[in-house]
Amino acid sequence: MIHKKKVLSTLMALVSCSVLSITTYADNRDLIAPQVKGDVTQFSGATRLKEERSQALKAAINNRHVKNIILIIGDGTSDSEITSARNYIKGASGYFPGIDALPFTGSYTTYALNKDKSIEYVTDSAASASAWATGVKTYNGALGVDIYDKPQTSILALAKKAGYATGNVTTSELQDATPAALVSHVPKRKCYSPSSTTKLCPKEALENGGLGSISEQLLDARADVTFGGGMKSFQEKATAGKFQGKTLLEQAQTENYQVVTDKSELDKITIANQKQPVLGLFASGNLAVRWLGPEAVHGGNEKVAERCQPNPEYKASTPSLKEMTDKAINLLKMNPKGFFLQVESASIDKRNHEADACGQIGETLALDEAVQSALAFAKTNPDTLIILTGDHAHTSQIVPLDSPSPGKTVKLLTQDNAPMVLNYATSDKGSQEHTGSQVRVAAYGPRAANIVGLTDQTDLFFIMKDALKIK
Repeated sequence: MIHKKKVLSTLMALVSCSVLSITTYADNRDLIAPQVKGDVTQFSGATRLKEERSQALKAAINNRHVKNIILIIGDGTSDSEITSARNYIKGASGYFPGIDALPFTGSYTTYALNKDKSIEYVTDSAASASAWATGVKTYNGALGVDIYDKPQTSILALAKKAGYATGNVTTSELQDATPAALVSHVPKRKCYSPSSTTKLCPKEALENGGLGSISEQLLDARADVTFGGGMKSFQEKATAGKFQGKTLLEQAQTENYQVVTDKSELDKITIANQKQPVLGLFASGNLAVRWLGPEAVHGGNEKVAERCQPNPEYKASTPSLKEMTDKAINLLKMNPKGFFLQVESASIDKRNHEADACGQIGETLALDEAVQSALAFAKTNPDTLIILTGDHAHTSQIVPLDSPSPGKTVKLLTQDNAPMVLNYATSDKGSQEHTGSQVRVAAYGPRAANIVGLTDQTDLFFIMKDALKIK
């Protein structure tokens, strides 16, 4: 007669082996590589599906504990921006090893509200970031408040309170909408500094008993890691409170922030926690973009196709988005409970506003590199959920070569050695505008299937909150 303990031991070993097999399959095979099969002129040559994926996706759908969340935002990044960047950098039949490797995809709605409760179909970055940061729809220009201007608690604040390490990384000014939505509560997104807050948001100014400027609230929020630009606002002096008359930079240093201003200083940082948080201020304003190129003009599609060129202002002494992401992950992973990290490639949006195709394409490449960094970490830390999305759709569109347009166009020579025309036609003068289309969401890791299908921006808040088991 076989001993019961031996039978149980054998069964447990078989179950363990089966689970390991499924987990290994999920963790290594669901990173799809949708490169085309071969000659795109031949039968099946342009198809991307290489094998039946149902089992890999099935194995990846699980309620495994989520220890870490990495939320990656391409500001102003919808399908058009991704496609044009892929065409230019990889070719029409190529793929991004970060962006295109995430196995679960869906779309979410991005509409905002007006103060009178009516629908605003085209959101700005402040309302959209506030939606996923707090789970509440708000009006354009508002950060971290609802339509009644009531402050809402952010996912970063909740994660920090629950004992997770927290990080906030961007290539914009740290006071800009996407990073600011995690750490501030203001009715107008431009209340960066004490002086601008006194002027634009007087009720929020410290001298009037408010929470202070975005920069001051950022210091109070005290994320373990905060990297980006926006040094200029930190050089202003506080108008009230215990740091009155001192610059916000002096306040940060007094409160034991490790302040770094270039890559070499960042490389020396070995620890980041609530006793010694890290504040990286790598530019006075926004960080420089990677590429420059031909200007979009009326009739630009009639010109000779050109290639993008390196931006001389993009300095090696300034950490790239990938380098900031890698550093943030390496610092935050020291927390035994886990971490929440938001990473933004901000100037996809900013260069889109300026009808700057090369600028936005180069920053989409930076976005892909950040996703690759997150995936590299997740492969060895399978309790990590990665979510990638944009905050709103934008203006750029790929149009036919000979299509006359009332807008501005630019012709680029892509990796395929073929011309591609991008059209910017949401404004005839000044800055190009956002558009109101739903935006792609992609994910990898435990609970990644929650983003499949159609959701709303506010759903991200609850997906992340539930994944971390935050109350």
